[in-house]
Amino acid sequence: MLRIVFMGTPEFSVPSLADLIAAGHDVTAVYSQPPRPAGRGLTETKSPVHKFAEASGIPVYTPKSLRTAEALDIFRSHAADVAVVVAYGLLLPQAILDAPRAGCFNLHASLLPRWRGAAPIQRAIMAGDTETAAMVMRMEAGLDTGPVCLAERVSITADMTAGELHDIVSTQGAGLLVRALAALERDSLSATPQPDVGVTYAAKIEKAEARIDFTKTAAEVHNHIRGLSPFPGAWFEAEIDGKRERIKVLRCTLAAGAGTPGHAIDDVLTIACGSGAVRLVTVQRAGKKAMPAAEMLRGVKLPAGSKIGG
Repeated sequence: MLRIVFMGTPEFSVPSLADLIAAGHDVTAVYSQPPRPAGRGLTETKSPVHKFAEASGIPVYTPKSLRTAEALDIFRSHAADVAVVVAYGLLLPQAILDAPRAGCFNLHASLLPRWRGAAPIQRAIMAGDTETAAMVMRMEAGLDTGPVCLAERVSITADMTAGELHDIVSTQGAGLLVRALAALERDSLSATPQPDVGVTYAAKIEKAEARIDFTKTAAEVHNHIRGLSPFPGAWFEAEIDGKRERIKVLRCTLAAGAGTPGHAIDDVLTIACGSGAVRLVTVQRAGKKAMPAAEMLRGVKLPAGSKIGG
């Protein structure tokens, strides 16, 4: 049994925390991002990891910075064997990295060194990658530069969304962490330095990126839509009842056909791209629930020739 400090914030991190507890480790403290305003009422809301830790009876710490003497003293007071970091949201300074007896380990959702950084799942899909991975690495001061201890590859299928890939990697990564720490306890956990070639960075998704550019190829549009589904959701604007309305696209598929980019080429929301076309499958109007495109079309007229986007 290891004495662990767990550091994570979003829903992606929860299976890892749950599996470490189930494996019998002593999770002595959990670190998470501070509560943030959320929802229409902008109510201060605890992160998914924060809520799970509290429900499990584990003390939760939410410092805004780990670079103060006070934060370091508190962290050291946990007397941890290891720290486990899963989508925490803060870079760990060297003093924190050096505090646990056996070091700090990170679960990362990519085939490192490809897609280091904040949004590896989305960027992999948006780039059209057909494979990614869950990887456990020993942490260094650099951004996702540490040597890799264990890896489990994950196929990215043709229509898979970021949300679907998120759930797969989250679950598989949790199991991988348990295996890595079991090997650490046996003193049999090795680590292989990342190669110097093939390094790419997965920059945080910006709101301005979400607008669909139908002048791109159908494959690029398809990957863009599924890479941003379900959040933040790629979108276009169309004229409905005389008003411009933003519509999110949560699922689409490649389709046959051609035409003026950004225009419907049939009555079932097949949209021409710079080359080829995509058919919209699942959409979401502003203020409404996601629905099949066919259901939306029962109340909204977007026949062949309608301008979509632009």
